[in-house]
Amino acid sequence: MKKIFFALPGNDALTKSLAEKCNAELGKAIIRQFPDGETYIKIESDVSDKQVLLICTLNNPDEKLLPLFYLSQTAKELGAKSICIVVPYLAYMRQDKRFQPGEGVTSSYFAKLISSFADSLITIDPHLHRRSSLSEIYTIPTTVIHAADLISKWILSDIEKPVLVGPDSESEQWVSEVAHQAGAPFIILKKIRRGDEEVEISVPDVEKYKEYTPVLVDDIISTARTMIETIGHLKNVGMKKPVCIGIHGIFANNAYSDLFFAGADKVITCNTIPHESNRIKIDEIISISINRTK
Repeated sequence: MKKIFFALPGNDALTKSLAEKCNAELGKAIIRQFPDGETYIKIESDVSDKQVLLICTLNNPDEKLLPLFYLSQTAKELGAKSICIVVPYLAYMRQDKRFQPGEGVTSSYFAKLISSFADSLITIDPHLHRRSSLSEIYTIPTTVIHAADLISKWILSDIEKPVLVGPDSESEQWVSEVAHQAGAPFIILKKIRRGDEEVEISVPDVEKYKEYTPVLVDDIISTARTMIETIGHLKNVGMKKPVCIGIHGIFANNAYSDLFFAGADKVITCNTIPHESNRIKIDEIISISINRTK
């Protein structure tokens, strides 16, 4: 089946790259807003009997969902064989349970919406904290790609004597995987409770790693509070300035500059969300998954 790629606003560079790597057509569409804020959609390319791939990373999802829905519906009405949405960053994954009485479990509602108009979905490292797979909430075929190998390769080529640092026990599985692939050691910060309200953070084997470059890795950098706290602990024990790596760089408010102010040497992200920190490209691994779709 022939493939045709369409970029939602802000996704042009990645869409062009993916179309080239997949040797596929780059579609033309007009997506703009009327003066009253409503969305105008016009597809100028022939989509009949083709697999339509809509590229739209979903940070700031509320403003992106309707154009994505309208574009998919327009393509279907114009004869598209199937709609695959490629969302390098998949939003609404963190509200995966009712933390407080009366809250909405929005990850489930969002999944129901996406599943209602797309035929398949491709994403990178969604935040599956309390779920084992996307199939628990999505009713369409989903492909999850992992960036750990790309991060490990970047660490190997760009950092001398790295030691990966996890902020807590919950991060150990993720940090250990990246460390293993990078052939680097890792340490996990330990919390020692001194009383009801007093918690001391210790850095294991700190003397052993004084000459290493600490590398903090997380899937999402949003407010960056966890990384900033971790940087403070490393600074207190005299370790080198760390390199902070995130797959998805949301950088809410002033998070990016706050990391440098706290003492980060570098802040690096994958290009799942366009940002000046993008140094690790996910284009190739996405194109491989796309070429496997039908």
